[in-house]
Amino acid sequence: MSEKENAPPGPVARTRRDEVRRRLLDAAARVFAERGYADSRLEDIARAAGFTKGAVYSNFGGKEDLFGAILRERSDTELTTVMAEVGDADDPAEAIGRAARVVAGRIAGDAERARLGLEFAARAARDDATREVVAPLRRAQRDAAARSIADVAERTGTRPAVDPDLAALIVHCLTNGLSMERLADPEAVTADTAERALTTVLTALLAPRPDDG
Repeated sequence: MSEKENAPPGPVARTRRDEVRRRLLDAAARVFAERGYADSRLEDIARAAGFTKGAVYSNFGGKEDLFGAILRERSDTELTTVMAEVGDADDPAEAIGRAARVVAGRIAGDAERARLGLEFAARAARDDATREVVAPLRRAQRDAAARSIADVAERTGTRPAVDPDLAALIVHCLTNGLSMERLADPEAVTADTAERALTTVLTALLAPRPDDG
């Protein structure tokens, strides 16, 4: 046997922290979607990701934080995708159409996120610890949406019919409502239906108001 074959194994490469988080989030999304929040155990999530439960606690505060991180990441990804799709469109109808298409596609194509969001929101209604995670997450989502609406309005030369914060709340509630209705009745709430609903509301919100006087 050669010296090389007799040599002790070298050090095992340590998994980068960002990869650990990525694998934990992906595994958690699968486990939560399959079993529901209450029946999902951190041990199972860690095992599915290829780690021990300690890896979960070293990256997330607990199950609520891990759940919230999944929803936060997906929301951030959606907003980034929407704004990238809107791009530098300076025509209001074009910008609205692009945004509505992206969001409607997500509503029709990501039932997992809708189920997770519904379950977490329902749990927040009766559990203070969950509400402490959900409330700032929802506020951050609405704040980001408000900034995006204000940016699009400025770029397209429109004046929102209402304050951007209120416009963001309306769009946020409509998007969540469409997601819930899609879960309950997917045959009726299609991607086309969701796109038309979003286009109608966004057009009303971004339609320029008549000048005073």
